[in-house]
Parts: sequence; structure tokens; C-alpha cells
Amino acid sequence: MKKIVLILSVLFLFSCKNDKDKTAIHVSVSKNEAPSKQDTVPAKNETDLINQIKKDYAALHAELESKKLSPAGFQYNCNEEPLGEVTFYSDQGEIKVIEHSYAEHSHFSASERYFIKNGKPFFIVKQETEWSFDGGTPEKPVTKDDIIETRIYLNDDRAVQCLEKKYTIRSDRKDPSASDKVPGKKIQCNTEELLKTYQSLLKHRDQRGEIKCL
Repeated sequence: MKKIVLILSVLFLFSCKNDKDKTAIHVSVSKNEAPSKQDTVPAKNETDLINQIKKDYAALHAELESKKLSPAGFQYNCNEEPLGEVTFYSDQGEIKVIEHSYAEHSHFSASERYFIKNGKPFFIVKQETEWSFDGGTPEKPVTKDDIIETRIYLNDDRAVQCLEKKYTIRSDRKDPSASDKVPGKKIQCNTEELLKTYQSLLKHRDQRGEIKCL
């Protein structure tokens, strides 16, 4: 009789162990059956963002060049220097492009263009020009423009990529395609001042005529 009881006890323990093992295997499989949504949706990488920004820029630039956007703006004069002009280009009341040009002294000028989508800038082009005399005659002097052009790709106010070009244009042999011949060089992005300027310009969106300073 004792032997029968002992055999039954061993069989019962073995059965319980098998049930626990099956449960453990089932739980493990269940956890691995359905990966989280985060794992299955690939993040948009930098190349995708830049390509989309290029498409949006090309479309908006075409509207700007074909004069489909309505311009309005103002000038400012901060005790003679800097002198500046701001133009807002809109479509049905929504600002699409802001153009800001200014001069800080007689030999330096700059311009900024902010291209906007869903109320935020997605692409900024800044061009700084320092000019000087470079030969010629007193009657017909030759000047040269040393230009630094910066292109900034943005996503949700965050710089994705910044490219810089440096080139020179001479007055005796102007080359309209000079910028296209120079490859852009990747540089460290510093957008803080430009985004501050953008916000300052927006505050004057309804300004017309001339004011003293931004």
C-alpha cells in the first residue's frame, strides 16, 4: 500500500512540473508574438527629411518666382545703420516666405529667406556679402563681392543639416551661376540667432511703412 501511495505522489509532482513548464513556454511565446508598434515603424532618417525639404522648397520657390504669392512689408532704419527691409509673401493670408535684407555698413550687406510650412520655417538661406575694390581704373573701377551662402535644413525648429558655400563675383565678369558651381560644405549648425530673428520679424507681420528698429 505504501508503495502505491509513493508512486502516485511522484506522478503528481511530475505532472505539476510539466504544467508549469508549459505555462512558462506559453508566456514566453506570447511576449514575443507581437512586437511593439515602435519596433515595427521605422524612424524617418536624415536623408528622407532632407529630400522632403528639397521638394517643399522647390514647390514654394516656384510660386515665389512666378509671383503667385502676395508681397507686403516694411523698412527699418536704426540711426542710419543697420538699414533693412522685410517682405512677407503670403497665400490667402498665410505667410509662406519671409525675406529680410539689410546693410550694417557701406561694404557689407546680407539677406535671409525663411521658407515656411505649417507655421514653421523648414529651410533658411542666408547670404552675406562683403565688397571691395579690385583693380580697374579711377573712371571704371572693378569691384569684387566675397559671398558666404548658408543653407539650413530644419525639422520642427531643429537643424537637420547646414551647408556653406564661399565664392567671389567680380563686376567685370559677373557669373550668375557662380553659386551653383561651388559645392556646399557641411558645417556645424548654429540656428539660435536666425530663429530669434525669425520670431522678431513675425511680430511685425502687420507693420507697414518705416520703423526705427526691429
